[in-house]
Formats: sequence, C-alpha cells, structure tokens
Amino acid sequence: MAQSEDLDGQYDYVIVGAGTAGCVLANRLTENPNTRVLLLEAGKSDNYHWVKIPVGYLYCIGNPRTDWMMKTANEPGLNGRSLVYPRGKVLGGCTSVNGMIYMRGQAADYDHWRQMGNPGWGWDDVLPYFLKSEDHHEGGTDKHASGGEWKVQTQKLSWDILKAVQTGAQEFGIMPRADFNDGNNEGSGFFEVNQKDGVRWSTARGFLRPAMKRPNLRVMTEATIDSLILEGKSVRGVRFHHKGRALEVRVDSEVLLAAGAINSPKILELSGIGRGDILSDHGVEILHESNGVGENLQDHLQIRTVFKVKGAKTLNTMANSLIGRARIGLQYALTQSGPMSMAPSQFGMFTKSNPDLETPDLEYHVQPLSTDKLGDPLHPFPAITVSVCNLRPDSVGHCHISSTDTAIQPEIRLNYLSAERDKAVAVMSVKQARKIMGAKALSAYEPEEILPGPKVSSEAELLKSVGDIATTIFHPVGTCRMGVDPEAVVDPNLRVNGLRGLRIVDASIMPKIVSGNTASPVVMIAEKAAAMIVRGD
Repeated sequence: MAQSEDLDGQYDYVIVGAGTAGCVLANRLTENPNTRVLLLEAGKSDNYHWVKIPVGYLYCIGNPRTDWMMKTANEPGLNGRSLVYPRGKVLGGCTSVNGMIYMRGQAADYDHWRQMGNPGWGWDDVLPYFLKSEDHHEGGTDKHASGGEWKVQTQKLSWDILKAVQTGAQEFGIMPRADFNDGNNEGSGFFEVNQKDGVRWSTARGFLRPAMKRPNLRVMTEATIDSLILEGKSVRGVRFHHKGRALEVRVDSEVLLAAGAINSPKILELSGIGRGDILSDHGVEILHESNGVGENLQDHLQIRTVFKVKGAKTLNTMANSLIGRARIGLQYALTQSGPMSMAPSQFGMFTKSNPDLETPDLEYHVQPLSTDKLGDPLHPFPAITVSVCNLRPDSVGHCHISSTDTAIQPEIRLNYLSAERDKAVAVMSVKQARKIMGAKALSAYEPEEILPGPKVSSEAELLKSVGDIATTIFHPVGTCRMGVDPEAVVDPNLRVNGLRGLRIVDASIMPKIVSGNTASPVVMIAEKAAAMIVRGD
C-alpha cells in the first residue's frame, strides 16, 4: 500500500467527502497558507452540464455519474415499497443535484438543540455562521448578508396558478411572508434559491473552486474510502482506493468526516467504530464501541397530492410538444430564465397541523407540474402538485452496513409513518391540502383531485393512499448525532466521543431534523466547525 509520500507529504487535515460540508471546510481551513489539506471525494468533477442547469436535477438523480444510486429498505409504512434514495456523488455532493432551496429552518430548532445539551448551537449562536457565507440578493440587513460564497437569489420565472394558490391559502389563515429565513417561517411565499443568474450555485462552485487555486489544498476525485486508520483511541489517517490503486494517508492533526448522513456511519462501521453487535455480525473488529452510530436516522416524507386544473399555464402543457420544449430550451440558452432555470419547487407554505403548536410543523412544496412519480413523464394535461411534509416526524430509523464490501450500500431503514402521531399528521395533511385547493380564489381553475383521488375519504383509506404516494424529500440527518449523553456519537465541538483526531461535520450530527430544507443548515454546520477547528476548540 502506498504511503503518504506518494501524496506529496503529510497533511494537517484530511477531509473525507467533497459534498455540502466538505467544500466549505476545504475553503475555510486553507485560508491559512500554512495549513495543508487533502480533500477526498468518491465522485467525479462537477464539470458536467446537467449539474449547472437547474432543471438538470432530473438528469443527475438516477445517473451513476452524479448519484450514489441508493435505495431504502422496504418500508411497512409505505405499503412495503422501497424508495429511490438519491445522494450526490460528485464535487458539491447533494448541492450539485438537489432542489436548490435556501432554507435555514426555525429558530426553535436550534434552541432545541441547545436545550438537549449542546451549548453553542442555539439560534443566536448559529445565525452568525449562516450570515458568514451568505450573499443575499437583498444585500446586507440584520437578518441577511452580502458578499459571501453562498449565493441566494429569487427564481427567474412566475406562474399565475401559484399566485392563485397563495391567495387561496389566505382564506385559511396562511398569510404571505416576505422572508422564510428570519427564524419563523410561518406563511407562504416563493422560495429563494442557491443560483446565480439562472445557474445552479453549489458549494463546489461557491467554496471549493476558489480554494482550489491555493497551493495548500489537494483535491482527489474518484477516491473511495476503505477505512479510517486507528491506533489505540486515536485516528491517524485514512485508507482509500484511488482509480484502482490502494493508498494510505496520515494526518498531523485531524480527519474530518464529511461523507453525509448515509456514508459517514458506513465509514465508521467499516473502520470498527459503532455498535458492537452490528460490527460483530459482519466480522468487523470492534476498535471503538459507539452505540449511536447509524441510529437516529430522520427524514422528511412528502405526500404528493395532484390536482388537474383548467385555463392555467403549467409546465405539463408547455413541455409536452417538440415545439414547446424547443422554446423552453431557446429561452434558457438566450436568457438563463424560464422553465429550465426552475428549482423543483417554486412556491412554499409553512403552517400547523394543530393550532396549539408554537411553530409550523408542515411544509408545502407547490409545483406547476405533475407526474405519477419523480422521473416519470409529465401528465398530458394542465395540473399542479401540492406536496406536504411533516417537518418534525417522530418516526426514527437507522442506517447500518450490510456488507464489508465498500461498494455495497448500507441498509437504509427510515421507518416512515411508524409513529402514531406521524400517521395522524399525514391524514390531516391531505385533508388540509384539499381544503386549500377548494378555496374560492381557485374556483376559476376548477381544480380536480387526481392523487390520491376524491374517492379516498376515510382515515384508513387516506393512510393507505399516503403509503402508496408518499416519497422522500431527500433530507436524511441524525445518524452520528451530537450530544453529551452516552449514546451521542459526537460532542458539541463535533469531536467523536472517546476518540482523538476525528470530527464529523455533516447532516449526520443533527440531534433532531430541522423544520425545513437541510442544505444550508449543513453549510452553517461546516462554517461553525471550521471556526472551532481554527480556534482549537
């Protein structure tokens, strides 16, 4: 096995994963010219046309060029279905393939983290790290910043049918909101996105590309991790394969594991770090027992209700002819606007499943298009999708290795809808979506429900139908959770409990899922982690 001299000498830090968090870490740590950093990424370069074009997510998901091509275990709560589970395998990770929505979550999410025993992670603590990298279209304010690496812009298109949904929602007390990111996202509005002039803006583009000009950063793509190197209770480096060649690199300071909520626990377990019974079952030597590894998996499950409409412009009718598609392509080529600049969701609403709740627990993603399922052809008639998800599910799953072969994905078991409260919220969500679409403001469009369908009425029928039509919204978190209790994997400084020389910096450290989309909270986590590392915390 080749030693570190084949990698140009020693490194202060090795970052495992050039995804959402890894790109941020690489940028911040190499600001000091005396700090040498090696960034390892299993995927390839993001220099791929479908990464840059916003609508290209349709061609990146399910594409081995950019996707890990994972699937969940069969889910009893989804009537035995297994879901396709996209994860970015490319520079920028999921920010190169995701929906681009800029969302921080709610202040109460982070205050709850602090209340769970994680000092320094309350809203007032983390807000400066959201602001540190932000380049907001409105410029600098008390809630937003300009000039950072993480661009936030408005979408470059408009849909009358979505404006009508916003007006209709007001009939039920869901009022327009100017800013979803000031700590309380209750209300409705059009999503801001991580784009620049109609082009996707990933962490690879915003953070990594500038850092790659520095001589103290080396980036290796197509580098598949075999295991961490442990000596006693210290992590000393990483073993990996690069384009078929086995390599080993040792670090002077720390290994920073930023492989995401699915692959970070996988790498830990392959390295002998995790639950003793899981490791023993697969013949892995137990080097450090940590019972929380791979546990506490949480995700947002979205329920896709679909309504046929009349007299409305939707993407269905615009894109269902050669001439229509040619017009869309020409519009984007000339102006970087129009449907090809679309995020998957344009309009959102945050509201409550129960008026007694202090903050919204439901998020709607409303889209001027419809399909039977993601990736299928658009319907040949005008329609919109009104997706709704439970932001704070009680159902918790796990993610554990299913083989010692690094090419085999772990078992991803979400246990969707296993909690009774989640079942009740799901049924209520469909009823609420129906009420909103029955608003007077939408009557001119004569909305007609086609999913789950008006004949589905009893609570039992609704729950079964939800199991048939619900799908992930791609927000896995929590599998290496932060805390101070014996089951926590990392401490509030993100150091792995009981080990030296290893931190985890990605969505896996979230003790509870945030009440919104997860990409920008991970950018914040990486910003805060980098600051702690530089300070020596």
